[in-house]
Amino acid sequence: MGVLRSTQSLQAEVDELRAALLAGGGHGAAAGWHRSAGAKRAPGAAGGAEARAVCVTGGISFVGFAVVDRLLRHGYTVRLALETQEDMDKLREMEMFGEDGRDGVWTVMANVMDPESLRCAFDGCAGVFHTSAFVDPGGISGYTKHMARLEAQAAERVIEACVRTESVRKCVFTSSLLACVWRQNYPHDRRFPTIIDENCWSDESFCRDNKLWFALGKTAAEKAAWRAARGRDLKLVTICPGLVTGPGFRRRNSTASIAYLKGARAMLSDGLLATANVETVAEAHVRAYEAMGDNTAGGRYICYDHVVQRPEELDELERQLGLPGGAAAAAARGAGDDRPARFELCKRKLARLMSSRRRCTYDTYYSVAFD
Repeated sequence: MGVLRSTQSLQAEVDELRAALLAGGGHGAAAGWHRSAGAKRAPGAAGGAEARAVCVTGGISFVGFAVVDRLLRHGYTVRLALETQEDMDKLREMEMFGEDGRDGVWTVMANVMDPESLRCAFDGCAGVFHTSAFVDPGGISGYTKHMARLEAQAAERVIEACVRTESVRKCVFTSSLLACVWRQNYPHDRRFPTIIDENCWSDESFCRDNKLWFALGKTAAEKAAWRAARGRDLKLVTICPGLVTGPGFRRRNSTASIAYLKGARAMLSDGLLATANVETVAEAHVRAYEAMGDNTAGGRYICYDHVVQRPEELDELERQLGLPGGAAAAAARGAGDDRPARFELCKRKLARLMSSRRRCTYDTYYSVAFD
């Protein structure tokens, strides 16, 4: 969603995006956009242009930008559904595309709260990637209870628009690991940790009672998407990433990151705080979309690269995001608590999906070096 920013802030973000695009070498979000005009089309693209056309909501967000890059590298043509004139201006300032369609990217204005607007944006595309989300710069955590309600409404309307669009057959929905981890009344005396996988859902009442609005929004939105898709002629997959990090995340994803880290100390002590490189998240989206074609992908997928286990790592994350650091490590020293975590995250389902391709180079994770 659009967020009001100062001219200086917008220009800094544009400069950062342009630098990433020009860097090349396959690293950094959307590096492939600059050279996509000459990219080799994937087998089967010829004569099946509509089948290779997809729409991405929130395509210039941190995650959306990386997803668009991956899609272009895989030979897709991409329609960017932009919500605000600010987003359109940002693309124009980047000066990377020229006229619509030149580099395999088209732009269209669409309001995620308006199903008819979305239907027009999706028309002619075989699939939709819904990566956009609401943020509120006026909220203390960057995300409010009101935003959570709006995100659930938007999710339902996106799915309704997919169903009503004759060409759309598949949708990949960006959720969050936070939609899986927050529950009450977990056993405290189990000998082995409780496994948290794609079958687990966060308790909305628990999130509401503890003012975990970002987790509430992601949980409610994903559930709304599944309800709207149930029994309809639409294949749906949801990707549930941990805290998304990677080059530029401090500037380009700071609001969502700060909101994600509310309750981070509890997640850390329980073994539930995990990070996911934006490139890994993007690849998971595209792999899931492609595997949906032969029904080898479906349901939910937990996505992360690294489980944060040391308080110093959390302190470093908070420091990079401009939050007061040092509290997690100090609390751990004061408590002297060396008990094993009560939970264990499991991404085995996603690992099986990704194993059909060459092992991703982004699996290498360097502790604390989040950016």
